[in-house]
Amino acid sequence: MSPRPIGRITRGTTGTNRLRRMDRWTAALPALRRSDDPLVVDLGYGASATTVLELRERLARVRPDVEVVGVEIDPERVRIANDMAQGRAGVSFRLGGFEAPTPGDRRPAIIRAANVLRQYDESEVSAAWATMLGRLQPGGALVEGTCSENGRIGSWVTLRPERGPETLTIGLHLPTIGSDVAPSPSIVAERLPKALIHRNVPGEPVHAFLQDLDRAWATAAPLGVYGPVQRWIATAESLRSRWPVQGGRTRWRLGELTVAWSAVAPSL
Repeated sequence: MSPRPIGRITRGTTGTNRLRRMDRWTAALPALRRSDDPLVVDLGYGASATTVLELRERLARVRPDVEVVGVEIDPERVRIANDMAQGRAGVSFRLGGFEAPTPGDRRPAIIRAANVLRQYDESEVSAAWATMLGRLQPGGALVEGTCSENGRIGSWVTLRPERGPETLTIGLHLPTIGSDVAPSPSIVAERLPKALIHRNVPGEPVHAFLQDLDRAWATAAPLGVYGPVQRWIATAESLRSRWPVQGGRTRWRLGELTVAWSAVAPSL
């Protein structure tokens, strides 16, 4: 008999284009572009095959030979996904959990786990990370995070088996920021990865970072006449003088902001 899957059944919430920001980030990772075996796992994809099919389509633009395996702990979800994706090339589905089973037990170049750990306790994060990282190819990457139901607000941690967590990335729909729905960039606090979501309190690095982010956004308000993208770029440039912000305008234009994990990691 196969080993019992590691993990618990999630709510299964999913939707078209919900993970587009995380997909775009994943497509740019060197772990995908340089791999000799571009195998990617979408772990905990939910009640339908939607995110798996979208991920494969987006990654194939940069790696036409990419193969995406959807992994779910609920047998019925695997059955539904197989029916939905019948005849689709480069996509398959398997029953499993954080152990990320793959065809032939191949090691994935990337594991993407979106909106999975949010339903776990913070104390369970490290073990889940370690299990997934242990499945990756050398030089592979784990992308783990959370987003809103419509995908407009999200954040994710990028980890590598050799180094653990490396970066935290915020991904926002910039035209929304400043509205009643999302009054400031720190709205992302509601969608931080599980390792950080309970740490947005005074004395924690991520709290200080989000406060600085809001201040920089407010200071850049005059540039709003040129559009939210220019205001966001100015915000990122301002933050870079005080925080280890990575990347540049190409990523910032997408509504992203990436900072070294060491700067926002939970205090002991």
